[in-house]
Amino acid sequence: MSSSLSLRVPATVPKAVAEGRLAPDYEGGSIVNLMASIMQAFGAENPTYPPLRGLPATALGRRNVVLLVIDGLGHDNLLAAYSDGVLARHLRERITSVFPATTATAVTTFLCGTAPQQHGITGWFTYFRELGSPLTVLPYRLRGGGGAPAVPARKLFDHVPIFDVLRARCHAILPDWIVHSDFNTAHQGAARPHGYASLGRMVDAIVQIVRTQGERNYVYAYWPELDRLAHERGIGSDEATAHVAQIDAAFAALLDRIAGTDTTIIVTADHGLIDSRPEQRIELDRHPELAGALRLPLCGESRAAYCYVHAERRTEFLDYVRLRLAEHADAIPSDYFVDVGYFGLGTPHPELRERVGDYVLLMKRNASIKDWLPGEERYAHIGAHGGLSAQELYVPLIVAQR
Repeated sequence: MSSSLSLRVPATVPKAVAEGRLAPDYEGGSIVNLMASIMQAFGAENPTYPPLRGLPATALGRRNVVLLVIDGLGHDNLLAAYSDGVLARHLRERITSVFPATTATAVTTFLCGTAPQQHGITGWFTYFRELGSPLTVLPYRLRGGGGAPAVPARKLFDHVPIFDVLRARCHAILPDWIVHSDFNTAHQGAARPHGYASLGRMVDAIVQIVRTQGERNYVYAYWPELDRLAHERGIGSDEATAHVAQIDAAFAALLDRIAGTDTTIIVTADHGLIDSRPEQRIELDRHPELAGALRLPLCGESRAAYCYVHAERRTEFLDYVRLRLAEHADAIPSDYFVDVGYFGLGTPHPELRERVGDYVLLMKRNASIKDWLPGEERYAHIGAHGGLSAQELYVPLIVAQR
């Protein structure tokens, strides 16, 4: 699949979606293809996804391979914030994330090597039929204050961690507050977990591993702070821009400290962000007619919301979106996204269609949508992601050899 879709689509799909809508490039230009390259370099195969065109497995033959994921560092966001930095100087190309371009979905791809088509994690809120509820995937909490599910996370997330198939000593470097979370524990497999408390400590952990002599190492490291700042302040804010500079300085220091260790370090991201201002945000409780047509809370993302609609109210739902929200959203049958290949290639997860509802509210320009359940703390995110804009979908591929 190229980065835009030109396939024949149903008449119910808006023309703007059918013509020129950006899409993940699962045939060799996305983060899942990056993982296929890494898998092949460490003696494993990915039967569904080919290696990344811009970084084949033959380029990853060094003793150590480090994958550093900077949450929220979109390709365009990087160049807008710090085009003269060390990260930008090692920028090889831009690649796509997965759909939706969001942390829960993309990080699962980094941790298991498949796209959402196979792993079935379809957003921050993913509906699990076996739980009868939407699950807030990363905190591993039922939506609406229900606490943790009774089902162990390793059983619910039924995919094989990438660390279990690589012929290497594997490491997962994560913030202290999530290194032993239910989600990460379920996906760490054979990897050794390392917690850290600061950007500098994350760099220290990477350096210590790659400077230890012995067998080959695969290191996965994750930094979340840019995404948090972007949500709270905006990706275009002074705070987010300053933090990109801090990350750049840490990357430069890391390169100096691992010189001569026979290491390839790859930096990429799970998604980029756009800024959604108050006048561009739709709160569902201000649209009771639309809310009344739904049989479940909104799932997915604020930029791509899965709607579970009462069968007898589908016409009402579509009319409301067309007449009242046309400036902000398209209502698109969810099956379209599965059938055309937005979630990936090959055989879909058996629950995939159930997890994306009846319709996707795909937000236009910088609009976002949110609903609130009793007991949920209200918040107003400026930075948003999950949609199909270039700012959200494209992430950098940064490669350095040391």
